[in-house]
Amino acid sequence: MKYRRLGRAGIKVSEISIGGWLTFGGTIDVKTTETIVGAAIAAGVNFIDLSDIYTKGEAEKAFGQALKSYRRSDLVISSKLFWPMSENINDRGLSRKHIFESIDKSLARIGTDYLDIYFCHRYDPDTEIEEVVRAMDDLVRMGKILYWGTSVWEPDQIESAVSIAEKYGCYRPTVEQPRYNLIDRHIETQIMPTCTRHGMGLVVWSPLAQGLLTGKYNDGVPAGSRGATSVWMKSDLTEVNIAKAKKLGQLASDLGMPLGRLALAWVLRRSEVSCAITGATRADQVKENIAATEVILNASTLEAIEKILVG
Repeated sequence: MKYRRLGRAGIKVSEISIGGWLTFGGTIDVKTTETIVGAAIAAGVNFIDLSDIYTKGEAEKAFGQALKSYRRSDLVISSKLFWPMSENINDRGLSRKHIFESIDKSLARIGTDYLDIYFCHRYDPDTEIEEVVRAMDDLVRMGKILYWGTSVWEPDQIESAVSIAEKYGCYRPTVEQPRYNLIDRHIETQIMPTCTRHGMGLVVWSPLAQGLLTGKYNDGVPAGSRGATSVWMKSDLTEVNIAKAKKLGQLASDLGMPLGRLALAWVLRRSEVSCAITGATRADQVKENIAATEVILNASTLEAIEKILVG
C-alpha cells in the first residue's frame, strides 16, 4: 500500500480506503463487514470512511464491531453529519447544537473516544459558516476530533470557511470529500485548485461511479444491483456513459487489466487526490481495488482515455 498526506497536514492516509456507504449495516451483515475490514487492513488500508446517515447509524455500529479487533491508533477513522437523523427539527444540519450532539452519538456507535476526521456532509444554508467553523474548532480543542473537513461544498463556501477560520484563529478545514471519477470531473476546474491553494487534501467518493466503471452495466442493469435499487445511479446510467464505459473497458483489456483498476489508477494519477474511497461487498473486491495503486498510466494511455471521454 502507498500512503499520501492529507493536503499539507501531517497525517497520512492509504491511497485506497474503505467506505461504509450502502454496505456496512445495509447490504452486507456485520460478519461480512468484519471480513472486508480485515482484508483491507491486512492489505495496508488505514482509512475507514463513515457517516451517521449511512443506514441511520447502522454503518457506524457495524464498523464499531469490527474495530474491536484492531488497535485504534493504527487507523484513520472519519464520519460525517448533516442529513436528518430523525423528525426532530434540530436533528439535522450544521448548527452548533446538532454538531455537538451528533459527534457524541457517532463516537458511541463506533466505540472510540475521537474521530481522526469529521466532515460537514453538505453545506448548510440555514447556519452561518462562522457558527460551523467555531463549533468544529471547539471539537478539535476538546479532543473529540483531530481534523475537520467539508464534503460536496462549493469553492466559495470552502473559501469562506478558510477565511473565517484564519480571522478568528480557528482550526481550518483540512480536507474536502467530493465526487470524482472518469465520467464526473467537475472538481478539476475550481474545487481542486481551491483546495490545493489552501493546502486541503481531497478524498474522493464514487471513483468507480457506483460500479458503472467496472463494466457491470454494459449489458443492462442486473437484478438486485445498485443500479436497480439506488436512486443515486439514475443520472449515471445513460447511453452516453455506458458507451464510454464500453470503450474504456476495451482499452483496459488491451492494457491487460480490468476497467475498475484503470478507473482507480486514473483518479490516483492526480497528486491533489489523497485517496479514493471505495466500497466492497466481498473481500476479493478489496484486493482488486488495491491493485490499482501499482498502476502508472503513461502519457499515451492518458491521451487515449481523454479521447474517449471527450469524444
